[in-house]
Amino acid sequence: MKREQVKEALKRQKIETPSWGYGNSGTRFKTFPAPGAARDIWEKLEDAAEVHKLTGIAPSVAIHIPWDKVSDWSELREFASARGVQIGAVNPNLFQDPDFKLGSIAHPDARVRQKAVQHILECIEIMKKTGSRDLSLWFADGTNYAGQDDIRSRKRRVRDSLEQVYASLEGDMRLLLEYKFFEPAFYFTDLFDWGAALLHCTQLGPKAQVLVDLGHHAQSTNIEAIVAFLLDEGKLGGFHFNARRYADDDLIVGSTNPLELFSIYAELVSAEYSSDEVTSSTVKNVAYMIDQSHNIEPKVEAMLESVLNCQEMYARALLIDFEQLREAQQKGDVLEAHRTLIRAFRTDVTELLTEVRLEMGVPADPIRAYRESGYLEHTTLERGVSSTSGGFPS
Repeated sequence: MKREQVKEALKRQKIETPSWGYGNSGTRFKTFPAPGAARDIWEKLEDAAEVHKLTGIAPSVAIHIPWDKVSDWSELREFASARGVQIGAVNPNLFQDPDFKLGSIAHPDARVRQKAVQHILECIEIMKKTGSRDLSLWFADGTNYAGQDDIRSRKRRVRDSLEQVYASLEGDMRLLLEYKFFEPAFYFTDLFDWGAALLHCTQLGPKAQVLVDLGHHAQSTNIEAIVAFLLDEGKLGGFHFNARRYADDDLIVGSTNPLELFSIYAELVSAEYSSDEVTSSTVKNVAYMIDQSHNIEPKVEAMLESVLNCQEMYARALLIDFEQLREAQQKGDVLEAHRTLIRAFRTDVTELLTEVRLEMGVPADPIRAYRESGYLEHTTLERGVSSTSGGFPS
């Protein structure tokens, strides 16, 4: 790909940041309050706008309901727009209500299942008011002990509930279904892998697609292979970018396994410029979202780091010589094919990204610009250290 084409692709890149990443958030053990952390959705949007201003590629913000609930959604939409960002995916909370102790949409009690469905339908109404396209669904549903519940019955309950939700989608709305192989359910999780999510989405219809969270896999799982399969089936809807060392650690994306992130982007770039119509059209609609809980990191700077890591790996993936790669693959030249890929991964893209950023009117070094801007000092003075945790244990 020519340099100008690479630059244009980088200028079109979009990464969605999560509201919960700007507030005090952490693990089930402890949430450590951070100076200047956002205390509500209004301040979260201000922080997200700062990240977008410095990078030029983070124009939307995912929200979590009820953590980010407001009385006037039109006002919130206008508030975001005035700051150069927009509301992105809407995420229902289906894991903190006491009624959901034994599950939400898979719960054995029909009353609880209907309560969960009604909450999701409420989120669809919020999508209409905020202009959001994506309904992002993750369920903590599962069991901890053999015999606790009937697995086949739970599968049917999940399907029935999702069908009710799917029927309420309007226009270009999409249902993005996330999976996780364990936690907080330790014996069986109802949406335990990409195959289970894919099966439900296939049965639901074209507006249902799979969401891949990088942290939701067992050690050594080949996530780029999952991405390739879902792309080929036209069922990859989006990502929750983060990184893990052991399990769902919610670390900054690209921090623990940069080659994995690069390889995922390599599959996406390959699909984007593919001659296959289904694959190329699928990748054009993929939602690139960050899902991280910054516990010991400064919030805005951690988000900047995440966005920039995605930008860097996308840039490297765009530099892959796919013609040479395909030729080596066809010849069965194992090492040359591998070297071709790794050559792009090891390419220093600092100069390229500096050029792109300056042409976009953003700082050449967003991290340095942020540190020199005084934004953290200003928000710390204005907000102090909040004890609120945005839904996380404090």
